[in-house]
Amino acid sequence: MERLQKVLAKAGIASRRESEKLIEEGRVMVNSKIVTQLGTKVDPTRDAIQVDGKRISLKKPYRYLLLYKPAGYLTTFKTEEPKPTLADLLPKIPARVFPVGRLDFNSEGLVFLTDDGELAYLLQHPKFEVPKVYEVRVHGIPDEAALSRLSKGVRLEDGKTGPARIELIRKTGKNAWLRMILFEGKKREVRRMCEAIGHPVSRLRRIALGPLTLRGLQKGEYRYLTSEEIASLKKYAQKIEKKKA
Repeated sequence: MERLQKVLAKAGIASRRESEKLIEEGRVMVNSKIVTQLGTKVDPTRDAIQVDGKRISLKKPYRYLLLYKPAGYLTTFKTEEPKPTLADLLPKIPARVFPVGRLDFNSEGLVFLTDDGELAYLLQHPKFEVPKVYEVRVHGIPDEAALSRLSKGVRLEDGKTGPARIELIRKTGKNAWLRMILFEGKKREVRRMCEAIGHPVSRLRRIALGPLTLRGLQKGEYRYLTSEEIASLKKYAQKIEKKKA
């Protein structure tokens, strides 16, 4: 027996956190009965599980993709906004995959996509502290005090940010490039942190998520992970899961 949200994640319906939302919204049925209680145990080999009226099945193999998202695209496949989305960058992807984590409309860089909900959960849940690496151009030249504030945590409207690794890479006239390594995933966190110290972001690029990097990709390009990369990624996920167990 397994928790219902975990089964949905394994089936590639959504990440585990998004699967919990589906359950709470009453969109999941088990043996023809709506289930809204998180933690409900099911047997995926015997129970009939439906999401929005469609029966699910555990499927393998999963798909794992890396995309270099250009600025000017929403990190979603569906939206009511009249803006380009991942669907415009990935029109030929046959399987249902979803992005792991956030990258806002005006930002560029690495987006990892998969239909492996369990792996997605491990990579994006804040408690696992998976490092996210950004190269950030800011207005002005932050002094040591400002950089120290970023590294120790900045108080935002939704709470103080966690410790981060901050490095001043180079100065370009009246601007500066920073390398920022964060271990949580608040909405627009990098931009809000830099605004809080008086140095707004003019360009933001994510270059790594855990062991995954942009290496070999140009803007708008994507590729599937190799079998070796998938094996390495799963070992990484198992390691961080055991560390937090």
